[in-house]
Amino acid sequence: MTTASTPSTPVAVITGASSGIGAATARQLARAGYHVVLTARRKDRLEALLNELVAGGGQATAHPLDVTDRAAVDAFAAGLARVDVLVNNAGGALGADPVASGDPADWRRMFEVNVIGTLNATQALLPALTASGNGTVVVITSTAGHGTYEGGAGYVAAKHGAHVLAETLRLEIVGTPVRVIEIAPGMVKTEEFARTRFRGNTEKAAKVYEGVAEPLTADDVADTVSWAVNRPAHVNIDLLVVRPRAQASNSKVHREL
Repeated sequence: MTTASTPSTPVAVITGASSGIGAATARQLARAGYHVVLTARRKDRLEALLNELVAGGGQATAHPLDVTDRAAVDAFAAGLARVDVLVNNAGGALGADPVASGDPADWRRMFEVNVIGTLNATQALLPALTASGNGTVVVITSTAGHGTYEGGAGYVAAKHGAHVLAETLRLEIVGTPVRVIEIAPGMVKTEEFARTRFRGNTEKAAKVYEGVAEPLTADDVADTVSWAVNRPAHVNIDLLVVRPRAQASNSKVHREL
């Protein structure tokens, strides 16, 4: 599933592109002139987004992919002739249980997707990013990667892991032509994040945003990603924390109830 691109067109790979921040980032980078490579597990959603981008004049390729499957990630990477930008967006939260009763399976899955998935994609694509001469690795973490809150320990631990991965990678590859950018959003209201976290319980999901006049949108976060990626090559946005005005911290949110 692809559209034609020219050798001079920069290529941006986006994981978790089937919805939310990933899909919004794909739209913005396509408008900015990138050939976007869409990856996620859900083929139908990728195809719908691909068709949308192409209809709008963008250049895109869609490739169903589970970033926790290292063999599949390596095979995907081997099929790419060029990569200029990698946006590690695949992730998510499961449950909101306290440490004393949290399900280890949920913790393991969150670590696998948020940390190991990011590791897999980054390791597999780093040679191509380096070869591009001006590569960029973006890691979408969360304010949960910079502070904790009750009921969030599993997700917080995973996002702290993703944050440390980005921070350490930046130290280790300094001097190479690759930037490492971390975008850490706060409260973002998307179609699926809270609903997935609460296993489809729409009432619990709605409570997360109850009374918050204007939580961030996926487009808000995608805008910061596009801005950071499109700075001059010598400019590195190490860490960008973005929250809605109504949120002062992970646990301090103004609600109009």
